[in-house]
Amino acid sequence: MDINALADFQLVATHGGFGRASRASGRSKATLSRRIAEFEDALGVRLIERGTRSLELTEAGRLLLARAEGPMRELAEALDVVREGVDKPRGRLRIAAPLVFSQMALGGILARFQAAYPEVEVEAVAEDRLVDLVEEHFDVTIRINPRKDSALVGRCFARDRLLLAAAPSLRAPGGRTTRPVCAPAVVMPTYRDGDLWSAADRKLVVEPQPVLRLSSLLMVRDAAAAGAGVALLPQSLAQGLINEGRLVTWGMIGEEVELWVLHTSRRLQSPKVRAFVDFICAQYPAGQFVV
Repeated sequence: MDINALADFQLVATHGGFGRASRASGRSKATLSRRIAEFEDALGVRLIERGTRSLELTEAGRLLLARAEGPMRELAEALDVVREGVDKPRGRLRIAAPLVFSQMALGGILARFQAAYPEVEVEAVAEDRLVDLVEEHFDVTIRINPRKDSALVGRCFARDRLLLAAAPSLRAPGGRTTRPVCAPAVVMPTYRDGDLWSAADRKLVVEPQPVLRLSSLLMVRDAAAAGAGVALLPQSLAQGLINEGRLVTWGMIGEEVELWVLHTSRRLQSPKVRAFVDFICAQYPAGQFVV
């Protein structure tokens, strides 16, 4: 495939016309039109429907533009590195991260990262849904206990634990029993009625009686500290209030929670991506997530 022809197509499609593409690039409209026509002939498919005043991409053209944008940007970055003879992080870095991690830790990490790499422009999106890195043009994502995905690679940079926590005023069940103990609880919307919370380290099984359903773990933590009920919380989120005596631990739940920084395996691992992966891992040298 002619990479230059693909670049010409991307130029015309992005600018929405031969005239605007010509003015932006300094190349003649006739040259661009001829190059696109030759590209369409080589592919055997029409990419652009030409009108008297405007043009529209065909379905094939829209598909090609969407799929070509990421690789073409990475190719341009690679060529810049080769031309300059250095491997220096630069350009825009888009990051997707879970909401609570973003609120509690990511801001400080990104401030330190930007100070270390001033030529990298960082954009971080904080939300709990699983983004599609390719379709949504993200460079990296941070995920909790990610499922195996052949399209993504990365590193586990920190670990956390889930625990049961409540205000000291809410009396913890005494003794060890495997029979469920009912307790008022602050839960997330994902909680399903009938679910039990088992703290194996203390042989305690709690049958939550939801009194509050809150959409934010920060709200869940603060409501539990105010005495509303027991809550299931990441240790990293609760530890500060535990140290202050505003929360007490009823037991640990399940295995460790892993935080991973991931990127697409089929992409060039650009200097900015490699720098960010190394940097965030260096923030937690012992592999522990402590806010």
